[in-house]
Amino acid sequence: MMTNTPRNGLRVLDLFCCQGGAGMGYHQAGFDVTGIDVTPQPRYPFTFIQADALDYLAQHGTEFDLIHASMPCQRYTRCQQIQSREHPDLIAPVRELLHKTGRPYVIENVPGAPLLDPVELCGAMFGLRTYRHRLFETSFPLPHRHHPRHLAPNAKMGRPVGDGEFMHIVGNFSNVPLAREVMGMPWATRDGLREAIPPAYTHHIARHFLATTDVEVAA
Repeated sequence: MMTNTPRNGLRVLDLFCCQGGAGMGYHQAGFDVTGIDVTPQPRYPFTFIQADALDYLAQHGTEFDLIHASMPCQRYTRCQQIQSREHPDLIAPVRELLHKTGRPYVIENVPGAPLLDPVELCGAMFGLRTYRHRLFETSFPLPHRHHPRHLAPNAKMGRPVGDGEFMHIVGNFSNVPLAREVMGMPWATRDGLREAIPPAYTHHIARHFLATTDVEVAA
């Protein structure tokens, strides 16, 4: 576990945390990070509590200064929709609980998810070698960022990433060491990488939150 001493005195609750891609971005911005997941996450680099995310949010959400929720995305991915697989819709119930806490929040999910007025982030915005589009709904203003044109092709699934190609980190992708480098998650496994967002995304959101929001520190 990495040292988790907050540099800004603020605590973030990282719901559905998996192996900590989102949490690392908040840590890099100076937050104390606590991760919640229903399954064990031995590679999570910060304080981890195994629990149901909705139950923990309902009971402890007000104890944190910012809440991040990355609900499982399977319900909203095109692949799962094509295969007609059923997955729970957690966005609405989590949003309702977030509103009840009165704390600032971030909800993250894939394009196509029913987020409210979301901002889309892409790896190309941060100089990463992956596009990895994700949507972010925030309870505080988050401006849209310039979205560079996608000039580099994605490497074909299962093939080595060639010069000038971007990495598509989904499914049973090859070259985990390269994916760790591309994502900025050197501690993560293949499973953790394909479920994660790059820490660069939440680092950007956290820095904007700190610069533009008057935060009343949670008791």
